[in-house]
Amino acid sequence: MNVDIKRLNSAHDSFDADLASLLNRQQASDQDVEQTVAEVLGHVARNGDRALYHYTQQFDGFDAEARGLEVRQDRLNLALENISPKDREALEFAVERVREYHQHQMQESWQYEEADGTILGQKITPLQRAGLYVPGGKATYPSSVIMIAVAAKVAGVPELIMTSPTPNGEFNDMVLAAAKLSGVDRVFRVGGAQAIGAMAYGTETIPKVDKIAGPGNIYVATAKRQVFGRVGIDMIAGPSEVLVVADDSVEPDWIAMDLFAQAEHDELAQSILLTNSELLAERVQQSIDRLLSTMERADIIRAALKDHGAIIVTQTRQQLIDVADKIAAEHLEIFTEDAEALAHEISHAGAMFIGPYSSESLGDYCAGPNHVLPTAGTARFSSPLGVYDFQKRSSIIKVSEQGAQEMGKRASILARGESLTAHARAAEYRLKDD
Repeated sequence: MNVDIKRLNSAHDSFDADLASLLNRQQASDQDVEQTVAEVLGHVARNGDRALYHYTQQFDGFDAEARGLEVRQDRLNLALENISPKDREALEFAVERVREYHQHQMQESWQYEEADGTILGQKITPLQRAGLYVPGGKATYPSSVIMIAVAAKVAGVPELIMTSPTPNGEFNDMVLAAAKLSGVDRVFRVGGAQAIGAMAYGTETIPKVDKIAGPGNIYVATAKRQVFGRVGIDMIAGPSEVLVVADDSVEPDWIAMDLFAQAEHDELAQSILLTNSELLAERVQQSIDRLLSTMERADIIRAALKDHGAIIVTQTRQQLIDVADKIAAEHLEIFTEDAEALAHEISHAGAMFIGPYSSESLGDYCAGPNHVLPTAGTARFSSPLGVYDFQKRSSIIKVSEQGAQEMGKRASILARGESLTAHARAAEYRLKDD
């Protein structure tokens, strides 16, 4: 059965408009969602644990007041025992690779001394407490636990707490095992906007955090947006996406399966093939039509490809680069004969997968780099989650007596130019009489 997927061609007069329409899919909160989330956050801010008990009963179907919001450490230990040796080895493999990669991101404090003895520098310190949100509705995501928790722990965060919705109060063993192996300190059975509120405001049981990281549905994303400023957030993530840039040197079945891998997340996911080969475009379409029926999540994949997917054909190599940069994809796969050279010429992507063996799915689980990435074109100005998201920088300024003379004179002039005379006099008080 043929799969209905949009076809765009840069030779057509309507190409720019067609591309803009394809990319205009950002999941914006509507007024009802904004109001609902504001009400939930207000309830949590005012009533603490009582609000969480109410929402966990309503949405997750269990009595958190009787059974408790926090998951005990012995339950995490039991999860490690419950999973198979093969599953545990895979989790440990992923944790180690993610940890090794993120250790390269560590920043160090630095300072330098000027000739007059003034010392300037920068002090790097970890956040004291971070919050990790893990979705738990349609699927479970131990990989997200690993990516976020390991980055935070490598950064030196002393306390990392995790919240996740738990239908009927039960956690998935793989998620708990991932939390244990990744160094999560405390785990709580609460999800949705109410979990974001608990971490932002603090309740009797769940402590207030400095920053919240992790993906979620539109209610979670809206809650993160509304509490930003009271706490830090990693980013507002939209539906997942992949852009495959390829030529006819690549096996079309591989490309089709990579497009499927992204599309199976949910019906809002976006999978795009970008090529300057009409032949490859046709061959990939044929692979999609032939292989889709073999997929367990075929209905989801079909809907995502129909509503948000595309095969784009350009006329030149430069157009490939220009279109790729305009899309600024979360995941960018480059499967061309000159893949490394092309990667150097493309500026905007959350993560680049270079060469035909670099499946994006490896990046999701165990390649090492973080899979929490900017979406919806925000890779133009945003970066993947990393160690730097869990550290902060403080400027160091130690002015010598001699340095205060030269800087003080200039500061006084500049301050008076802004009519801030107290600023000027604070600098002038430290000047020696000539």
